[in-house]
Amino acid sequence: MKAIQFNFSKSRYIFSKVAGRITTKAYWDPRFSCLQYTDHHQKKLPNEDWVRVKVKYSGICGSDLNLIFLKDSPATSPYVSFPFTIGHEIVGTVTEIGGNVKGVQKGQRVAVDPILSCEVRGIEEPCRPCQEQNYSLCERKTEGTISPGLLTGACRDTSGGWSPCIVAHKSQIFTLPDEVDDLNGVLVEPFSCAIHSVMRSQPKKGDTVLVIGGGVLGLCTVAAIRALDLPCKIVSMVKYGFQGELATYYGADEVVYLSGSGYDNALAQVIDATVLSPLFGPNVIEGGADIVFECVGRKQSINDALRFTRNGGRIVLLGLAGIMDGIDWTTVWLNELEIKGTFAYSTEAYQGKQIRTFALAIQLIKEGKVNLSPMITHRFQLEKYQEALKAVASKGKKDAVKVVFEP
Repeated sequence: MKAIQFNFSKSRYIFSKVAGRITTKAYWDPRFSCLQYTDHHQKKLPNEDWVRVKVKYSGICGSDLNLIFLKDSPATSPYVSFPFTIGHEIVGTVTEIGGNVKGVQKGQRVAVDPILSCEVRGIEEPCRPCQEQNYSLCERKTEGTISPGLLTGACRDTSGGWSPCIVAHKSQIFTLPDEVDDLNGVLVEPFSCAIHSVMRSQPKKGDTVLVIGGGVLGLCTVAAIRALDLPCKIVSMVKYGFQGELATYYGADEVVYLSGSGYDNALAQVIDATVLSPLFGPNVIEGGADIVFECVGRKQSINDALRFTRNGGRIVLLGLAGIMDGIDWTTVWLNELEIKGTFAYSTEAYQGKQIRTFALAIQLIKEGKVNLSPMITHRFQLEKYQEALKAVASKGKKDAVKVVFEP
């Protein structure tokens, strides 16, 4: 059996960086790149607190693309262990259970929370964030009984979803009810990212919320706001028509399309802002959205978030972007903006109780508050990984939203 792994090599890295300016194929050419389609060696359960999961679907995430296109910041490199099998959006079936695992049975369908926190690592005295159930902020991602790794899919000891099977700690396992099918199950992870971001920066009644980005994370943010019944106006800014249709489907009140520099007036109109002309450079925006969820992680999208947030407003940066130049931070001081970064998921306060973000995501899907499956536009076998990556890299031509592997 085969898996898709990333194994850093200085020479391969340099080749891909240079050749990638000519053709994107350089980033996944098995002869020269760090990406390898290789034999899969099934991992042993690290101890009796772990289970094995046969992968049904595993998604291709924006952070996976940052990795493959070599855009990740070197600041994240201490938190991986090579070679690792990629893939952290995972739905599958339990096939092996450690002796200390209760409440899980063979054959159960599960979603996997990929955070490798203190409990997963067998650390007896958890760090402060883990004690506070903020598992995504774990301070010991390089310690414990397994190798360094932010997530399943970045650790050599766990394997990842772009393979036939993985091993996971019992605390990572969330069983799926019959109401949550596998196509929804594989999207529990990005939906949880969006829920976590929204729960930590909840819009108030009457707020105007701008969601920048029509990819899975942007669409999940729109869906999360509506599924959580937060009474606000949602404006979605997207690039392609099929993204706009999905944004409307998930509850956006207004959709504005990117069109060179010609979207400023259209967006300002729907968020009650005024466009001002500087001596030179991009338009200045007076007024704007109360909260902006930035779900792209590019220079243009972050500059737009800074421009289109009202004085005293909040910007939420979702995901895990790399290094960017050319960001104009002037409005942070001038307009006293608040900037909040969010990574992954942990535990949320919901209806007076504490609940794991994954459990809340599954609950909302089970209750019929959202159906995420329309986002899945393409499915590929692992051996077709180059075609899958081409589809994601040219999403406008392929009408691609979420692309998943079927190992």
